[in-house]
Amino acid sequence: MEEDQELLEMVIHTIEQEQIQEDYRAVKLVTNVGDIDYRYYPAAGAKHGAIFVGGAGGGWDTPAKGVLYPQLCQELRGEAIACLRIRYRYPNRLEESVLDVLAGITFLESEGIEAIALLGHSFGGAVVICAAAISQSVRTVVALSSQTYGVKPASQLAPRCSLLLIHGTSDRVLPASCSQYIYNIAGEPKHLTLYNGADHYLDEVASEVMLEVRQWIVEKLNAIAV
Repeated sequence: MEEDQELLEMVIHTIEQEQIQEDYRAVKLVTNVGDIDYRYYPAAGAKHGAIFVGGAGGGWDTPAKGVLYPQLCQELRGEAIACLRIRYRYPNRLEESVLDVLAGITFLESEGIEAIALLGHSFGGAVVICAAAISQSVRTVVALSSQTYGVKPASQLAPRCSLLLIHGTSDRVLPASCSQYIYNIAGEPKHLTLYNGADHYLDEVASEVMLEVRQWIVEKLNAIAV
């Protein structure tokens, strides 16, 4: 997202929720610019939440052997962290995708969530960085194999919002230098992990990424008094 370009306006008309199926509740936000589909993993009494978005392909995309996001959503519920996965209305359109995340933040806030972690992969890394720069409720961001287009707001996150960057050194889609650039422009608290030999989807280090991201989210959110 160009830093001098304003976000489009979104108005949420209604929120439609289904009964819990499998492990999540299907949620649809009906807005003036289209409907947004979410998968909501509620946690009893939660004051903390996490939102997950994929790359430019859209859908329910998730890195790390296609299991990172759903598994984290299950495990974080046990830590009293409510989770939300988002399917973009318009994949690969940064401004629209940022709006989808901001609407998701609004939904979690309506559920009593006060501090939020955002996670995004590839294109989604830029999406969550932009959304975090706008919403004061976001207290930590995890960007996996992130692109650099649209990430300049990373310089605005500190000290309110911590930043974890993860990248594989053998990424054939976006080089690890992308995350290094974001790390260089961001303020503390921040951390960069480079996994030797891992490609764009981090399949080779799926278990390591799972553990690192889970520990980061739990630690950073639990450190916030709500």
